[in-house]
Amino acid sequence: MAPIAHRGPDDSGIWFDAASGVGFGHRRLSILDLSQRGHQPMESAGGLRIAYNGEIYNFPEIRHDLEQRGCRFQGGSDTEVLLAAVETWGLHRALARCNGMFAFALWDPAMRRVYLVRDRVGEKPLYYGWVGSAFAFASELDALRALPGFSTAIDRGSLDLLLRHGYVPGPRSIFSGISKLPPGSVLSVEVGEAVAVGEPEAYWSALGVAQRGVDDPLDLSPQEAVDELERLLSQAVRRRLIADVPLGAFLSGGVDSSTVVALMQKMGTGRARTFTIGFRDERYDEARTARRIAESLGTDHTEVYLEGEDAFGVVPELPEMFDEPFADSSQIPTHLVARLTRQHVTVALSGDGGDELFCGYPRYRLAADVWRVAGKLPVSLRRLGARSLQALPLGRWELSGGLLHRLALRYGRAGDIRHKVRRLAGILEANDSSDLYRQILTRWPLSDSLVTGLEGERPILGAEMELPALPRYQQRMMLFDLVTYLPDDILAKVDRAAMAVSLETRLPLLDPEVIELAWRMPLSFHLRDGETKWPLRQIQRRHIPRKLTEGPKMGFGVPLAGWLRGPLRSWADDLLSAESLAGQDYLRPEPIRRCWEAHLSGANDLHAALWPILVFQQWSEHHRTTDLPPAREVEVETPSDDPR
Repeated sequence: MAPIAHRGPDDSGIWFDAASGVGFGHRRLSILDLSQRGHQPMESAGGLRIAYNGEIYNFPEIRHDLEQRGCRFQGGSDTEVLLAAVETWGLHRALARCNGMFAFALWDPAMRRVYLVRDRVGEKPLYYGWVGSAFAFASELDALRALPGFSTAIDRGSLDLLLRHGYVPGPRSIFSGISKLPPGSVLSVEVGEAVAVGEPEAYWSALGVAQRGVDDPLDLSPQEAVDELERLLSQAVRRRLIADVPLGAFLSGGVDSSTVVALMQKMGTGRARTFTIGFRDERYDEARTARRIAESLGTDHTEVYLEGEDAFGVVPELPEMFDEPFADSSQIPTHLVARLTRQHVTVALSGDGGDELFCGYPRYRLAADVWRVAGKLPVSLRRLGARSLQALPLGRWELSGGLLHRLALRYGRAGDIRHKVRRLAGILEANDSSDLYRQILTRWPLSDSLVTGLEGERPILGAEMELPALPRYQQRMMLFDLVTYLPDDILAKVDRAAMAVSLETRLPLLDPEVIELAWRMPLSFHLRDGETKWPLRQIQRRHIPRKLTEGPKMGFGVPLAGWLRGPLRSWADDLLSAESLAGQDYLRPEPIRRCWEAHLSGANDLHAALWPILVFQQWSEHHRTTDLPPAREVEVETPSDDPR
């Protein structure tokens, strides 16, 4: 379990039942009940065994209900409550009662089944697959890779998706034969003379929540809806403050994190501890805004300004931090703020999820505006327009500064306008509205394959899902992101970047009751008075003066384009050399070399397309030259008369 020691530095345990051939290993980051009564793998009074990662936020209420039914508890952990809930109500009814983030394996000796379970939206990771003749599972791929017989064969379809989108979408992983358990699902593994692995079955569905919400919209005024959202979000924050260790929150200048912090401070349990990192480059610095918000709220605020060397110094650590190649460059500042925060607390609240639930991304407006016009034109005419845009020299766009500046402010940062025009040319060729949105999310054109050896049709993001026919285009985009981009990019980034320093993150906006309420709000509530995320902004303004929060959305990024031409150039030159690319035998060197040379010349900013290639090259080189600790003989825990 050494490869995932960072996920649980406080305790470890191994249990193995020789008769069934079932064994669990566990690393513990102690948050609730720091004593040995919270030790795992844990056994219930009825003989269930569990290895569990996460938190059940409403476990005190569940425990109270179980005690009313006669259950008695030895300790104060949510793990013990989860086991008792499963014994009392059965697995699926227990999951319906649990409000939390988790990934766990449960052994039921009476049924001779192992159940793998993941939380509703995918805050906690869980991989599984066959390693030689054994069925195995783990929180991170490196734990599986340490097992004898693990195949390191790269799934070329997954690599193709990585280069296009910056992450490997579930249920795929970068390795052939290893899958991610989908969020909100249970996988049943029957242990008999042979091991029979079923298909993941959903116990909760984001698609279903969205459809039900649209079919049954709120019968409330906009302000009444905001009142209800503040009530539920306050409840979600309060539940996430339960811990036996120090707790704080990330604070940026954005609406999501500042709303969470405002409600956290309102709880009256003392001054909330907040953490922000700043950069000298004003295009990427929200620290000054965060400082003013912290002063207004009265939090105990910690702020550190970092130099470029601190940020791009994280780059060599990425292959160890991320178990599969991952290319959202905001992973760098996310890790830096997590590292700062972990110096002071063990748990941090974060504001992730607001954009997907409350229509916050500028690309939602961009796609809707483009399709409103382009969707009326024949495909042939759109493709002619696309070729005309692609042929126009970039300098011509600079001459139209007034109009283009206004467009850039509508859809993102002004500095991005030349590249947004280039992207617009690509998306005009889309076949339909769903295809158009995938094109917007694509870093390399679908027609340009960089991966060698791909046979047959190339995989398409989300093609296996049947999205409900929601009435508005923006709703369909939000739902698409909720089941793809959110779990496999945003939540994977936060989990790995924080757990690399043994920091637990908690996300109140992804509380299931908040999700359900958000989907019952009409789109006109999310987009109101010319603003996105209108309900969240209304809550924010009840606690923070409006003048402190006004300003364009900055995102949470780093000046990667300049770094690749400057301090990271030598590193990138090595990874993108023709020899290095050819030596990997996964990528076609010629188009990549042309892209790299165009970026270096300054003719275009292609860092978004280059970053996934660089990340994969670095990750591949690291794993080819780095040996994980081998599996070893260990003493395992055996059943005893003590149920815990």
